[in-house]
Amino acid sequence: MKLVATFFGVGLSPKAPGTVATVATIPLVLLLNWAGPIPYMLVTIALIPIGIIAAQIYEQDKGSHDAKEIVIDEVVGFLITMVWLPLTWQAILIGFVLFRLLDITKPLFIGYLDKKIQGGLGVMMDDVAAGIIASLVMQLLFTHTNWLGSQILVG
Repeated sequence: MKLVATFFGVGLSPKAPGTVATVATIPLVLLLNWAGPIPYMLVTIALIPIGIIAAQIYEQDKGSHDAKEIVIDEVVGFLITMVWLPLTWQAILIGFVLFRLLDITKPLFIGYLDKKIQGGLGVMMDDVAAGIIASLVMQLLFTHTNWLGSQILVG
């Protein structure tokens, strides 16, 4: 479960492990987008309880809440951010920046979730919430602007 919690060791990065994990998730986003919307959604949904369990076990092992090495929450949050979007460099860049901004600043109820919910569930839920908000913003950008471009990278 340590490999899952740290996304195969990416969370052990000495600098900005959450940001590094989000970058490391880009190939997974591309692969799952190529596989289609149903596999993308199934993997993303399956990773939520798996991430909760992995984060819980990692926390119990290390004895601290939301250790910086736990990055499976960033992986799931970015997967949620990028669901049902065209895979353009603009979409990936804007989705990345938006998700990281929400994850780092924790506005609205995201900060509340981060502080009030303990254990693996608390580790995952603030990033899931950030991913959902980022996804809603991305869908608005996709349907109301041309900011996400039209170049298809995979598909």
